[in-house]
Amino acid sequence: MREKNVSQITIYHNPACGTSRNTLALIRNSGEEPEVIEYLKSPPTKARLQELLAAMKISARELLREKGTPYAELGLAEPKWTEDQLLDCMLQHPILINRPVVVTPLGTRLCRPSEAVLDILPQPQQQAFNKEDGEAVVNAQGQRV
Repeated sequence: MREKNVSQITIYHNPACGTSRNTLALIRNSGEEPEVIEYLKSPPTKARLQELLAAMKISARELLREKGTPYAELGLAEPKWTEDQLLDCMLQHPILINRPVVVTPLGTRLCRPSEAVLDILPQPQQQAFNKEDGEAVVNAQGQRV
């Protein structure tokens, strides 16, 4: 195990979300200890959210989470909402931000499904990995299944 240093990986994490937990476990399976930001407790600023969207090359609408959020009651499916208004809604209700978003030196990505993180991790997987539901993602040689 290498000495603890400042990680170059950040995960915007919701510990109540299985996909987010699996993504965090995959990052750790590569030998990295990321900066974990529980975005429901510590939401990103509007400027940071804009930076993340630009890095992912997606719109605010593409980052919106519908399930288990006030999406429907706020009427966010309506096309009338501007990018800026959608960002304001996400900041007011951080649960609307889909997760997990991972930032590494190789890119920024909304990691749904969780194994999408493998495309942006600088280090290879160190051992076999199965998701919480038992689905195999990485074999004993550290290769994607």
